[in-house]
Amino acid sequence: MKKKSDLPSKLCKTCGRPFSWRKKWERCWQEVMYCSERCRRSRPPGQLDSSK
Repeated sequence: MKKKSDLPSKLCKTCGRPFSWRKKWERCWQEVMYCSERCRRSRPPGQLDSSK
């Protein structure tokens, strides 16, 4: 089992907080830009979402 500190992390495009890799993002980690659904919904107007 891997430690959480060993997992890759990114900074959220909206809030700037770091977030770690999650199993549900295993296949799309390169496209993940936001730490949560709330940050994705509150992104600045005019910024396109690449997942849709």
